[in-house]
Amino acid sequence: MPDIIRLLPDSIANQIAAGEVVQRPASAVKELLENAVDAGAKKITVIIKDAGKELIRVIDDGKGMSETDARMSLERHATSKITRSEDLFSIKTMGFRGEALASIAAIAQVEIRTRPIGQELGTQIIVEASEVKKQELIACEEGTSIAVKNLFYNVPARRNFLKSNGVEMKHIIDEFQRVALSNPDIAFSLYQNDLESYNTSGGKLSQRIIHLFGKNYKEQLASCAEEIGDIKIHGYIGKPEFAKKTRGEQFFFVNHRFIKNNYLNHAILNAYEGLMQEGCFPFYVLFIDIDPRRVDVNVHPTKTEVKFDDERSVYSVVRAAVRQSLSSHNFTPALDFSADINLSQKLTAGRETIKDKNYSQFRNTPQTPQQQSNLENWEKLFDENKGKVSFDDFKEEEENLVLTFGSDLNKQEDVLEAELSHAIFQLHKKFIVTQVKSGMMLIGQEAAHERILFEKYLSYLDQKIGASQQSLFPQAITLNPGDYSLVMDMEEEIKALGFMIEPFGKSDILVKGMPADIAHLGERGVFEGLMEQFKKNKSELSIPKRENLARSLARRTSIKSGERLSEEEMRSLIDQLFACANPNYAPHGKTTFFILELTKIEDYFN
Repeated sequence: MPDIIRLLPDSIANQIAAGEVVQRPASAVKELLENAVDAGAKKITVIIKDAGKELIRVIDDGKGMSETDARMSLERHATSKITRSEDLFSIKTMGFRGEALASIAAIAQVEIRTRPIGQELGTQIIVEASEVKKQELIACEEGTSIAVKNLFYNVPARRNFLKSNGVEMKHIIDEFQRVALSNPDIAFSLYQNDLESYNTSGGKLSQRIIHLFGKNYKEQLASCAEEIGDIKIHGYIGKPEFAKKTRGEQFFFVNHRFIKNNYLNHAILNAYEGLMQEGCFPFYVLFIDIDPRRVDVNVHPTKTEVKFDDERSVYSVVRAAVRQSLSSHNFTPALDFSADINLSQKLTAGRETIKDKNYSQFRNTPQTPQQQSNLENWEKLFDENKGKVSFDDFKEEEENLVLTFGSDLNKQEDVLEAELSHAIFQLHKKFIVTQVKSGMMLIGQEAAHERILFEKYLSYLDQKIGASQQSLFPQAITLNPGDYSLVMDMEEEIKALGFMIEPFGKSDILVKGMPADIAHLGERGVFEGLMEQFKKNKSELSIPKRENLARSLARRTSIKSGERLSEEEMRSLIDQLFACANPNYAPHGKTTFFILELTKIEDYFN
């Protein structure tokens, strides 16, 4: 039997390694940026064409590489960062220059120009699919310039899986922002198709946040700093009133390396508890400085997931730091340590005295079963539900309460009136209740309206017939470059929904009109909500762009629970729901209605 196991050629081995390191153009940008940072650069320029598919060029003014180092950087398992196994557990640098370049060079055409500081000549190396085509000495600037051209040109199957230019550019900008935030002392610039998207100078972290995300962030930044033991937290968090419905800009850095960690994110949400609306998420840029030996950064190929040797202590420090920041900026009530620490006991004792004074006379008095039940309920309300009943609750019940005093003379008329008035009604401003042949139907008003709007917006996108209402005063909306690219990529679909938009400056959108049926909701709120929901759906679901847009707009413009509806509005909603192709479920999967069978109702009375 002939031998069948053999070593893979280096070119194929490099392509396999590249599959883990370079998943899309943004992956190559990340690796090249981190290498530039490790090279000690003070200024880094990124040039992108065709969302990185045609060209990615990263230029830095770092220490550069010698001719030998430049050649070695393209070999597998070649790096300047590690010399022994212990180094793996005390990593302070970002990328491993040789590992990244070897993987990128396996699936693209790469040109390296580099000159060490103090040398007269530099080196140029041209590589295609891991094969060195040219190597020579040239005159060039100090530092390193690496150009990655025609990414995945020799792996067409991988190239076919890339998304649209808008989506890929959004990923590139995300990676750019993460590296720029973690290194505020370095000047960064980004050019997209010869147009400048970012140009930031080195400075403070707060200035970098404002440069990257917009001037409106200046109002919402609250500094955050805490140091306990060998764990140090510093950075900025957002004020609670600026929290968004989507996760938005949330950044954790461990030893200046961007990470994703749901456990630590929960620590921040826990600190904000009670200060934000349900379903909202705060902004934060937080740095965790910790002994590298207490962190394992090699649990994921992209190194965005890490493990701590004691996650609970890190969790506690993060939560304490955020709570302290919120308290010091007067977002949460602070404790007054000069107050009487026995105050709560005195209040409790006082409450008991008042309670006893009010109904002690009933304790020693013979009572009917009804009176005894009332007393027990009253005690239960006092002891178990203190703090849960507000005057607003009584006010709402008073408004909805109708007292009917019985009379044989008016009995028939009252029943008839009740049947007419309760043929359809709203329950707790959440559900619509109506009678059907088989029993009683309850309709979730939010889920039902979302289904109606979703199918309507889908038809707009299919037929491109979205009716628009022109705004009297067009609204200019400033977007970050990533969102701007996303909007431009979906411009045709957005207009099909009924929006009238056009570019207005470098990264601004002018909204000149809105879909006619939601024009009253306001241009800025609806448009920004649409984009936020679209990005949230994109991160959580794998659905086509067209369906995502319809879902997002329906989600943001539907009737919400808590909104009072007139009888006419309720009847119209029911009619529209059952005219839908699929009335049973909302786009996100929730049931839109439920029928309580008459036989089931009768069982409750047997």
